[in-house]
Amino acid sequence: MKFTTSIFNAAMTASIVFTSTYALPVSTRDVFVPPVLTPAEGAVWPIGSTQTVTWDVTNPPKQITNPVGRILLRQGGLTTNITLASGFDILLGTIDVTVPDVTPDSDYAIVLFGDSGNFSPDFIISPPN
Repeated sequence: MKFTTSIFNAAMTASIVFTSTYALPVSTRDVFVPPVLTPAEGAVWPIGSTQTVTWDVTNPPKQITNPVGRILLRQGGLTTNITLASGFDILLGTIDVTVPDVTPDSDYAIVLFGDSGNFSPDFIISPPN
């Protein structure tokens, strides 16, 4: 037993020394989850119109894990595969989108992706004006 315990202790000590000696520095990265400001709850977006999505970019972390934004359409609590915008800097705080030709309804939301997904309140997509 003592022989096995001694070997185990020596292996653990060598492992700790090796890990602490050769570990690479890790940079701190933070997840940025900016709240969506518009569309506001109950806003009406006519199909084919240009609308502005805004989100709060105050107090972002110094190093954002994923700074590239993407906006998808959500309906009835499910995120669709309809991309409204992509490839923009998440720190812009605003981007214009064209309302797609979808079935008019009152349970749409947008999902802002960057580090994580953040939903807008529900809004209405109406027939074109």
